[in-house]
Amino acid sequence: MKVAFCGSDNASAYDISAGVLKNVCFVDALNLVPHVFLLFITFPILFIGWGSQSSKVQIHHNTWLHFPGHSLRWILTFTLLFVHVCEIAEGIVSDTQMNSRHLHLFLPAIMGFVAATTAIVYYHNIETSNFPKLLLALFLYWIMAFVTKTIKLIRYCEDGVSFSQLRFCITGIMVILYGLLMAVEINVILVRRYVFFMNPQKVKPPEDLQDLGVRFLQPFVNLLSKATYWWMNTLIISAHKKPIDLKAIGKLPIAMRALTNYVCLKEAYEEQKVTNDIYITVLAFGRPILLSSTFRYLADLLGFAGPLCISRIVQGFQNDTAATKKDPSDSYLSSQDFLGNVYVLAVLLFLALILQRTFLQASYYVTIETGINLRGALLAMIYNKILRLSTSNLSMGEMTLGQINNLVAIETNQLMWFLFLCPNLWAMPVQIIMGVILLYYWLRNSALVGAAVILLLAPIQYFIATKLAEAQKSTLDYSTERLKKTNEILKGIKLLKLYAWEHIFCTSVEETRMKELISLKTFALYTSLSIFMNAAIPIAAVLATFVTYAYTSDETLRPAEAFASLSLFHILVTPLFLLSTVVRFAVKVTNGYFSWGSGLATLSNINIRIPTGQMTMIVGQVGCGKSSLLLAILGEMQTLEGKVHWNKRTSQNLIKSDLYSVAYAAQKPWLLNATVEENIIFGSPFNKQRYKAVTDACSLQPDIDLLPFGDQTEIGERGINLSGGQRQRICVARALYQNTNIVFLDDPFSALDIHLSDHLMQEGILKFLQEDKRTLILVTHKLQYLPHADWIIAMKDGYVLREGTLKDIQTKDTELYEHWKTLMNRQDQELEKVSTDSGATLERKTLRRAMYPRESKAQLEDEDEEEEEEEDDDDNMSTAMRLRTKMPWKTCWRYLTSGGFFLLFLMIFSKLLKHSVIVAIDYWLAKWTMDNENKTVNSTNFKSSNKVAVFSTLCGAGIILCLITSLTVEWMGLTAAKNVHHNLLNKIILGPIRFFDTTPLGLILNRFSADTNIIDQHIPPTLESLTRSTLLCLSAIGMISYATPWFLVALVPLGVAFYFIQKYFRVASKDLQELDDSTQLPLLCHFSETAEGLTTIRAFRHEARFKQRMLELTDTNNIAYLFLSAANRWLEVRTDYLGACIVLTAAVTSITYGSDSGLLGLGLLYALTVTNYLNWVVRNLADLEVQMGAVKKVNSFLNMESENYEGTMEPSQVPEDWPQEGEIKIEDLCVRYENNLKPVLKHVKAYIKPGQKVGICGRTGSGKSSLSLAFFRMVDIFDGKIVIDGIDICKLPLHTLRSRLSIILQDPILFSGSIRFNLDPECKCTDDRLWEALEIAQLKNMVKSLPGGLDAVVTEGGENFSVGQRQLFCLARAFVRKSSILIMDEATASIDMATENILQKVVMTAFADRTVVTIAHRVHTILTADLVIVMKRGNILENDTPENLLSQEDGIFASFVRADM
Repeated sequence: MKVAFCGSDNASAYDISAGVLKNVCFVDALNLVPHVFLLFITFPILFIGWGSQSSKVQIHHNTWLHFPGHSLRWILTFTLLFVHVCEIAEGIVSDTQMNSRHLHLFLPAIMGFVAATTAIVYYHNIETSNFPKLLLALFLYWIMAFVTKTIKLIRYCEDGVSFSQLRFCITGIMVILYGLLMAVEINVILVRRYVFFMNPQKVKPPEDLQDLGVRFLQPFVNLLSKATYWWMNTLIISAHKKPIDLKAIGKLPIAMRALTNYVCLKEAYEEQKVTNDIYITVLAFGRPILLSSTFRYLADLLGFAGPLCISRIVQGFQNDTAATKKDPSDSYLSSQDFLGNVYVLAVLLFLALILQRTFLQASYYVTIETGINLRGALLAMIYNKILRLSTSNLSMGEMTLGQINNLVAIETNQLMWFLFLCPNLWAMPVQIIMGVILLYYWLRNSALVGAAVILLLAPIQYFIATKLAEAQKSTLDYSTERLKKTNEILKGIKLLKLYAWEHIFCTSVEETRMKELISLKTFALYTSLSIFMNAAIPIAAVLATFVTYAYTSDETLRPAEAFASLSLFHILVTPLFLLSTVVRFAVKVTNGYFSWGSGLATLSNINIRIPTGQMTMIVGQVGCGKSSLLLAILGEMQTLEGKVHWNKRTSQNLIKSDLYSVAYAAQKPWLLNATVEENIIFGSPFNKQRYKAVTDACSLQPDIDLLPFGDQTEIGERGINLSGGQRQRICVARALYQNTNIVFLDDPFSALDIHLSDHLMQEGILKFLQEDKRTLILVTHKLQYLPHADWIIAMKDGYVLREGTLKDIQTKDTELYEHWKTLMNRQDQELEKVSTDSGATLERKTLRRAMYPRESKAQLEDEDEEEEEEEDDDDNMSTAMRLRTKMPWKTCWRYLTSGGFFLLFLMIFSKLLKHSVIVAIDYWLAKWTMDNENKTVNSTNFKSSNKVAVFSTLCGAGIILCLITSLTVEWMGLTAAKNVHHNLLNKIILGPIRFFDTTPLGLILNRFSADTNIIDQHIPPTLESLTRSTLLCLSAIGMISYATPWFLVALVPLGVAFYFIQKYFRVASKDLQELDDSTQLPLLCHFSETAEGLTTIRAFRHEARFKQRMLELTDTNNIAYLFLSAANRWLEVRTDYLGACIVLTAAVTSITYGSDSGLLGLGLLYALTVTNYLNWVVRNLADLEVQMGAVKKVNSFLNMESENYEGTMEPSQVPEDWPQEGEIKIEDLCVRYENNLKPVLKHVKAYIKPGQKVGICGRTGSGKSSLSLAFFRMVDIFDGKIVIDGIDICKLPLHTLRSRLSIILQDPILFSGSIRFNLDPECKCTDDRLWEALEIAQLKNMVKSLPGGLDAVVTEGGENFSVGQRQLFCLARAFVRKSSILIMDEATASIDMATENILQKVVMTAFADRTVVTIAHRVHTILTADLVIVMKRGNILENDTPENLLSQEDGIFASFVRADM
């Protein structure tokens, strides 16, 4: 065919006799001029600009948005490009109907498309380089294009071309678009004044872009980059080379920060005095919600383009006849003719899919961004509320840490999810109504049957969804209970092992787990039914519709209607699926009555004053209200009556004023997950001299020297486990370091030995605090320090017994003074002597304090080496993991096989069979409709055929297989979860005690909480979704290839693109998910820490600092989640565009090479399916990869070695009453903590007679606690032996040995439950025996006064009893066991002297006939012992009666006693 600009088949085409502008071809040529002008002007500028761009240009340089009308320009340009595509298509279609080529019909349109593309690229570069003067070229271009198009439009009007002709409409639209773009350009000139004005306007980039720390650029990039997330390319590609860290994602833009949104939400609350939370949320975040809904409506409406185009394409393909050549003089094409062209429809379908997916992803992004903003605001509000909570709210259980964590971690995220669903809920009715109308248009009344099936099954789906939510809540309740019990086991694991109670508590956890599994089974069943309904509803609807159509309609079912209807059913099911997801005194208290919220006064008639600049001591027995008095002064208790005055200011004023700020060290040490230094300075400015003075005063320097990174070592859950004493001293150091007027110390000596206590008293309190003239309130049991007190408050049973100086009390209450004197056992001058004697040995002693309690320095060095090796291994491992382009297939296989091979085989087989049947259903429909098309006989012949029966059978089989597959996946996941948790629990509970000493509790608990939750509830649905979407995509590609083999050629580049997209995305997604998880943990920890340390924070007046920290942590977590969301959008946009390319390719190849309209319809239907499921393949693959990390972590614990519970003797060989006598022979005993560590006991020899009371003393790290653990085989006895009543303990089964001995530990441990359960968890004793034990422990009256008596509730950790009372319960527990041997491991360390005396008397009377081995914390407690053993560095130095050892004046024991008198 000849080629000519105006065509060669019409001589008048070049005739200009009537005037140049009267010639249509010339006018078309004239339209080329503006486009050529723009290309000629802009190309040199663009090339010069790109060539000169420096690589050092700052990161945000190409994202500055300077010019007004930016977004409008991009929208108009995109519209212009679309109209150009229509113009090109119209020109080409018109040209194909001519006898020769008419280039003027489409060449100007092609040049216009190129020019419009160049214009927007040029504009972008001018904008980013901030050189507006160059925009003059665009201004001239728009004017020229507007003029030439207007001339063309006038020409058409003169020729009488009407609106029915497509070319007239296109030209008219272009005139409007060029006019609008010209107006935008004029607006830029008027606002920026870059030309025609004397003073051009200077504009700075947005504040966020001036901060190089902001790297989230979505709000600042141009519209194309916004829509395609092009700006994310750099981050996602770089993730392959270097892991994404917090530095890479930077800070949140100001508008998205928690503080900004908190202010916005708070203003909405204050403006509207209504309590409707939804109304207030809409008021604060209404605009983005409206924008998201608009995008969603547009996407849903464009979604119907798929079925409409399929119908028209298949219909057009069937009616394809030889194209009639048009008269060259009549080159105009009507809209109807244009849309009747199948290739045009294919391109329109492609463009509609691109637009639909772009709008859909934009809707998702806007919703998620709004959800993140709302979450940030809510977290700030919750935190503010926590800071204002009364301590009684927490202590009385009105608000628990679990509830706070639930609010932070779950409720706020659920609100985000609700916002995400909102646009879907609003769009749902539109989708359903539109879908039903279209179905009725194609299939008449039978369509209503199909729609009715969907609508009738929707309530069932909703019912399943509600049941699913109930099952999930029930599962969560059992999961919380199981975690609580697991947490108690882990906290008290040492006691459980020593008492051989592991099996009791393990059984308790297993019982709760069984309840959880029953709930999980219900959850799995409803999940299966939900998946089944979503898969089966379309099949049932199709079956009902087509069978009804076959038997009721006079017309035969044709491929066009059949496959368009199928596509519509898929659209209709989606919204319904969403239903299933749906004095000069410092302080004075007058007439004070204080309560912990119960209404009953804990403290009564408190009238005290605390002198300024002096030391006030509060003393009294355990549980008398000393700590409560401190908390009442701090405003943490409920005031029933009276007032607390702070130097003529009430406590309420104090809270608003920092004038009298307080430093506070709680009785229970509270540390931040931060470095030692950060814990001590606690937000105050760092002063090196002061810091050193404080660490020296608290004897912390030797401990710091032992830490791997000194005072920069992180402590707390994520760091190294410190002993109780070390934690206590850090808290005291914090209080001393603060430059405050008032210092509150609540029993700071409880966890310290005598030397550390003395040093802290002398250097820290008497010297450091008293020199600064600071007001000190000290709660203590150490009455030997009373002479140093300026003022003394004696408490008893919640009221003040006496108040005054020591001399006042001596004169006014002689009896009390004498009582104190006998308890003191010490004189002031002796104290001074001790401080000088012990000062030289103190540093040597503290240097030996270990990172893990009670281990020698030699061990520490070994451990340090081990830890360094482990860290190196971890680094190597993490480096290897960063090169993770591969899936963890081995872990996947272990998980799948843990569910059982039979279920695995059943799952794979049923999945393959189900998808084969679904393909068969669609293929049979294609054949059925094609046969109908070819039949010429009456349709009644068809009705008698077997096609409907076969179709119905296949649909029935598909529905049944949907149910089987969904059930097998969930059942396999449940079986795997059951087996994994059972193995993990048993492995952990039987693990060696060393494992618990060296592994942070939080890490172990995480395996039972987060990781178990992932294995229980997340992996099965991910696995199901992954297999379903993968098989759907594969079957779709297979079917398209079967229909059109040429499609395989085009599939190769698309496959390569998909491979690289998923490869890069998976790596980046994993990094971002890890960042999201790792940034959420510190946020949760911060909320928990704040709730636990409320008193300390408020006492220090550090609320603002903690609030600021919370905002930073929230923003850090939000930016990680925002980037993860943007990465998901990045993937979905690309896979959606790939899917659209597959649809276009499938359509074009099928139209060109296909021969069967049924297969064409089938191919297009499956191509649309690929668009929906392609991104799910990658998303699920990435999710599964991350979730398999949980399985990997659990598996790492399953490889741990357990304790050897077996012995050479059978339990039946051990006498029932062993050990009867209590005789102990220690023969050449050598002990170590692990095989690769140095011994902590070296060739120890000792003999303890039956019934003897033995005291073991020595400095910290001397091996005395290691010896007590050796009796229970908690440590490795690698040489020598311990013989008890003639039996070597190494021969005994471990459970038998531990169940026959008793121990009282330094830290009193109680478990939640009843008092009865805590005394006798094995339920072997009578009530009389339990009451006897309580009477012996001086607790009978107290327990009788409690509601329920022996069945009275013990809260978690025994927090509803004081430390001293807990220790007495532990004593009663030891008595209940009736063992002939009792070990007391520093059992009196945490209690006052009066309670200690009770304990000593009980040991002497109730345990008179038993062998008692006491590890002494205070040496005077073993002066009445029958035998004293003095240890040093794992050896016994002295072993004799106390009298003989005291007679050796230069002996070690004698020096200890002199120091402790």
